[in-house]
Amino acid sequence: MTRAEKAKNYFLSGYNCSQAVLLAFSDELDVSEETLKAVGLPMGGGMARLRQTCGGVSGAAICAGLLFPDLPKSEMYAVVQEIARRFSEKNGSFNCGELLSGAAVKADTSPAAEARTQEYYKKRPCPDLVADAAEILEEICKERGRIQ
Repeated sequence: MTRAEKAKNYFLSGYNCSQAVLLAFSDELDVSEETLKAVGLPMGGGMARLRQTCGGVSGAAICAGLLFPDLPKSEMYAVVQEIARRFSEKNGSFNCGELLSGAAVKADTSPAAEARTQEYYKKRPCPDLVADAAEILEEICKERGRIQ
């Protein structure tokens, strides 16, 4: 199973976008799954459902920091900007609200998380978006020789 498929499955199992991407890389990280879940939790819904940066992109950025802990600040920023660039190129934006609106989903900013029902999953682009974020991060890791 690819990391993109893993991320999609984690999302479809009830984890938020950020958690899904982080957990897809858990085998490469020296961090417990419980810690990854905790770190990713506030980043869902474009950070706490504020509908800003896509949680999948945020998860990929956090994961990049864990995968490349010795990069200088400017180089890490370049890696994260590359993640965002590739994600935007593929999806038109990395802004959660714009991604949802583009799929005709109301970008609700209430802090109350929505119930994960079949209807919820059917209308959202999020499963495919987290797969894209994980795939992009994996490509960058391979380009940099971090994973095979």
